[in-house]
Amino acid sequence: MLNDPRSHGLWEKTAPAPPATRRLEETISADVVIVGGGYTGLSAALHLAEAGTNVVLLEAAEIGFGGAGRNVGLINAGMWVMPDDFPKELGPVHGERLLDLLGNGPALVRELIGKHAIACELEKNGTLHCAVGPEGLKELEERARQWQARGAPVTLLDAAETERRVGSGAYAGSLLDMRAGTLQPLAYARGLAHAAVKAGARLHTGSAVIGTIDIDGRKVVRTAAGEVTADWIIVATDAYSTGPWEQVRREQVYLPYFNLATTPLGDNLRRSILPGREGCWDTRDILSSFRMDQAGRLVFGSVGALRGTGTAIHKSWARRSLKRLFPQLGNVEFEAEWYGQIGMTDNALPRFHKFGRNVLGFSGYNGRGIAPGTTFGKLLARHILGEVSEADLPLPLTEVQEAGFRAMKEAYYEAGAQIAHFTGERF
Repeated sequence: MLNDPRSHGLWEKTAPAPPATRRLEETISADVVIVGGGYTGLSAALHLAEAGTNVVLLEAAEIGFGGAGRNVGLINAGMWVMPDDFPKELGPVHGERLLDLLGNGPALVRELIGKHAIACELEKNGTLHCAVGPEGLKELEERARQWQARGAPVTLLDAAETERRVGSGAYAGSLLDMRAGTLQPLAYARGLAHAAVKAGARLHTGSAVIGTIDIDGRKVVRTAAGEVTADWIIVATDAYSTGPWEQVRREQVYLPYFNLATTPLGDNLRRSILPGREGCWDTRDILSSFRMDQAGRLVFGSVGALRGTGTAIHKSWARRSLKRLFPQLGNVEFEAEWYGQIGMTDNALPRFHKFGRNVLGFSGYNGRGIAPGTTFGKLLARHILGEVSEADLPLPLTEVQEAGFRAMKEAYYEAGAQIAHFTGERF
């Protein structure tokens, strides 16, 4: 996107086209204006439009430009933190409510894909959280215990079954989550956009918001060439926030993440590596993720940015890692490479903020945007429609607080990933 092949890589090459959109260049009126064309904004637009609401969505760049079009494509249930930590952080009411909502998040994604016939390479065979060594297995045993206590369909697999499913003997075991799966993330975002337009939503790209004011009790949202007057504003910009809601970005610390896609593998390799097409990631602090796309490309990623010295370092590390994990691959050729930024909150949980009367949004998905973004978008729509009260939302209202030592942490993460990957897999 924007003539940068490293922004969306394979996903831009293989996603169906987005709906035709244009820059906002007039003054219009709506019931709700949504700022941000990722999963949250598109889901909110779709559900509001289906309810007969006059909704306008403004996207600064293109549909799915932020994390929605760059991520690995894992449809996960929950967040990074352990299930029992939700009520510890949020209290028993909000904690269990959020766990239930996010645990069912992948089901909503599947429902929308089926209802709107979204072509996004959906795979329903679950995900595998892979244990690195005894400590990794111990972590997964505890995670399995906590989810199973809540009735979740997760199963702890031994090393042999993990090797059969992954095609690598590198792991001590894995946690299979059958709620989860994979998809082509940009294709899913564009599919939501098509569905929202069909339902009556108006989408404008290349329309960054530069300011807002209140006039006679209504909100006026201004871009460089137009404006929208509305009763409500949904802020759905998350980690890529700029302009009036840049504080949402400042509340999060950027963690860079890159992905590399091989050329399509031959039939024999596809039968031995992820034959069930589960999406995978491991328990390392500087984790790795891998999954197969529909054409048989192995998509492999980790923490780091493909810029400056990082480009060569991370690609060289990826080749060494793939050789160790899957020696049957031989020499690896990458046909696409891309990276983006994961916004991390201080407790790795999302936030609910109000920025004024009838101006609100969820943010802070911590690398788990597909199901939570879709779910929170629907929830915002239901709240505006009067179907869900603020007291019944899964997160308490909090003030935006800038992350401490943010710039220092971001520099540390990017440099630390380079150091780890420069030395990793060499011995």
